[in-house]
Amino acid sequence: MIKSLIQKVISDSYPDINFEVTTPDQKEFGHYSTNIAFVLGKKEKKNPNEIAKSIIETIKPKLEDKIEKTEVIGGYINFFLKNSYLREQLKNIFLDEKYLWNQAQIGKDKKVIIEYSSPNIAKPMHIGHLRSTIIGDALANIYEYTGFNIIRWNFIGDWGTQFGKLIVAYKKWGEQKRLEANPIPYLLELYIRFHEELKNNPSLEKEGQFEFQKLENGDPENKKLWEYFKIKSINEFNRIYEQLNIETDKMVFKGESDYESKLKSIIDNLTQRDIAKESEGALIIELPDLPPAMLRKSDGATLYLTRDLASLEDRVEKKQTKKILYVVANQQALHFEQLFAVAKLLKIDAELVHVKFGMVLGEDGKKLATREGRVVLLQEVINKIEDLAIKTVKEKNPQLDESRSNEVAHAVAIGALKYNDLKQHPYSDITFDWKAMLNLGGNSGPYIQYTFARLNNILEKGGQGETSHLELLTDEQELNLISELLNFPEIIKQCVQLNTANSLALYLYHLASKANHFYETIRILDDQETARKMARLVLIKSVAQILEQGLNLLGIKALKRI
Repeated sequence: MIKSLIQKVISDSYPDINFEVTTPDQKEFGHYSTNIAFVLGKKEKKNPNEIAKSIIETIKPKLEDKIEKTEVIGGYINFFLKNSYLREQLKNIFLDEKYLWNQAQIGKDKKVIIEYSSPNIAKPMHIGHLRSTIIGDALANIYEYTGFNIIRWNFIGDWGTQFGKLIVAYKKWGEQKRLEANPIPYLLELYIRFHEELKNNPSLEKEGQFEFQKLENGDPENKKLWEYFKIKSINEFNRIYEQLNIETDKMVFKGESDYESKLKSIIDNLTQRDIAKESEGALIIELPDLPPAMLRKSDGATLYLTRDLASLEDRVEKKQTKKILYVVANQQALHFEQLFAVAKLLKIDAELVHVKFGMVLGEDGKKLATREGRVVLLQEVINKIEDLAIKTVKEKNPQLDESRSNEVAHAVAIGALKYNDLKQHPYSDITFDWKAMLNLGGNSGPYIQYTFARLNNILEKGGQGETSHLELLTDEQELNLISELLNFPEIIKQCVQLNTANSLALYLYHLASKANHFYETIRILDDQETARKMARLVLIKSVAQILEQGLNLLGIKALKRI
């Protein structure tokens, strides 16, 4: 949009200069501002204000149809858009749903794999999977919106000695009826029982190793059991994903087991190229400025790094991707530093990014856990936020019937859960303040959903508006709302550049806040001047359209009625 145009015009006139074009929080400093005069002043040892005046004269002819005026304050050049230009842009947004989308297309013909969620089979999803799933899905939506060809990669843990132990437990104590009735909790129960029994019967450890060895060798019975456990697990994952408003048909499910056959060739290649070497019986790779990366333990067992390397080669060679995002917790930072370092040694031609995220904390600021100290299951989190959301919805709209009330409450609950995460930088720990998450008057997902619903209520009563008299939009609030809409493509592109969604989340909150203030202070439907009312409805419709699009990108449902 206009911000990118300003950047381009300045860059064309002053190439090879690293400067910024920003959107000031305070409108008295213009719609956009740049620090190029500071940068040039420092480089040329001249007064930034004098340089700023020269820059304005150079670029002014290329922007005069859009820019009303420019000001220099403290060396910054501030740009003020023409009201006529703002109204013209509003008309384009209203008449063409793809108008802003077209401005955000930066990923054409580019493929990106985004790995997220990645639970372990035969175990329930827990609070540790929440952030990976929410952040990863939002980034995938945003990348897809900007034109990238996205592969949503769910790298599930489905291999290792623990499955030999589970097979032992099922053969000894398993009941198929209980497994069919409640698969994941029952498999977890069996796994826990195995370790309880192990205290009095140490030979079970060898039995578990033996059964896993049989599985590795293709034993039909063990393979059938393992596949059955895997199918039941993925079905349960999909049930949780559906609750979280995540489309599973877009996901590629890949397991560690898919790469077992490739591990030997990976290790042989690294050894033959003298990248890997033996150390005290283990196979390691020495890395500059990092601890050695271990490929194989002294007992011959491979590690997660080895399987990640096999998966990486598969993604780059077979999927022909040049960029991979790994949405995984901060605690795995060293693992990914080592993986990326080894990939560099192997000359793997792809941009690899670790999208880190912090822990989930309770209201007391401590790691979220149950009273018994165990990890909180994801289903428990969903259930709690839904129970709280039902109360909120019923208080707000007691006339809703039970079916509709539950439907709205679910959408509000998931919106609260996701927005609470996405509004913050992923590196930060997030706090579960349940009341704040559902606050209809604060910086929350439900607040934005409720604003969208209120806008749609106005449109239902007043109509969709007409563009024939947009010149009647002269109020400062109206013009500020239009200029806010123009920032949408730039915000989306910023999310891609930074691999975060918090810029979009906060943008939607600020847009919703301005929209709320607008329709609370200006009685749109009571306006006796029909032409102006129709023009204002165009603005309301356009704001609602962007709120809906933005919420969808965050994975949050936009409700026309709450």
